Amino acid sequence: MAAHNEERDLLRQTVAALVDKHATPEAVRAAMESERGYDETLWQLLCEQVGAAALVVPEELGGAGGQLADAAVVLEELGKALVPTPLLGTVLAELALLAAEQPDAQALEQLAEGGAIGAVVFDADYAVNGDIADIVIGTDGNELTRWTTFSAEPVATMDPTRRLGRITAEGTTPIGADPGIGDYAAILLAAEQIAAATRCLDLTVQYTKDRVQFGRPIGSFQALKHRMADLYVAVSAARAVVDDALAEPSPTSTALARVVASEAFSKVAAEAVQLHGGIAITWESDIQLYFKRAHGSSQLLGQPAEHLRRLHAEVL
Repeated sequence: MAAHNEERDLLRQTVAALVDKHATPEAVRAAMESERGYDETLWQLLCEQVGAAALVVPEELGGAGGQLADAAVVLEELGKALVPTPLLGTVLAELALLAAEQPDAQALEQLAEGGAIGAVVFDADYAVNGDIADIVIGTDGNELTRWTTFSAEPVATMDPTRRLGRITAEGTTPIGADPGIGDYAAILLAAEQIAAATRCLDLTVQYTKDRVQFGRPIGSFQALKHRMADLYVAVSAARAVVDDALAEPSPTSTALARVVASEAFSKVAAEAVQLHGGIAITWESDIQLYFKRAHGSSQLLGQPAEHLRRLHAEVL
């Protein structure tokens, strides 16, 4: 286990270094405004140097033979800086293809290399990677279907850092039973949300320390210290729940992770906007991007209310 954690730490450091170098706030804005909605050069670096898209693919199929938690580490580091990449959809497409009795080795190889982009469609109107995917899999929660031919178009959303698309199936072929791809998606998204919430909170704490009011930083005011402490507790508690879900994924642990991660990120982002004052809603501020990501993420893959209903059903 220790060796595994060391490998994961190394993975985290490597991705963090790439993000620091290639995903500055300016680079993130250029990427989200580009035609494909992400930095293709950075994507190649992530695939070649880190093997980011190969993590969950078994070694015998040309991958790294890693676990869901390995993919989560990369998504967290990218999530901190709101880096737009096709990783989430691609990892989910790989997990879906692997559910087949005889997985499509060629498709998996293309996805693992980063040469093809994947998407799993939970909602055909708002699919992650929907407008740029090469390999598309649909699910109704029970059965997985490969969309052999499809048409796609981008859709306008509130969050410019996560491009979504509308996909229409034209030809399909069955893959097999769905092993819970929706749960994998929810866990990975929750991990990304917590990472973004953590960075958003760090930026806000720094801002309150830097901003001097009445001759001293506003961060020194008692009420603000309490608010910051509350937010840290909320984020830490949510992270613990997400870590549990990554260690032992189940419908219950997943639904819980999704609910607490959405709540924590939304809470932090809303407070960040308040504490930054008017500057937060200007286009130049990164805080409005975190706010939009928090809102957009909470609406993705079934809203937290649906997950709460699932939890309620499990408990009763």
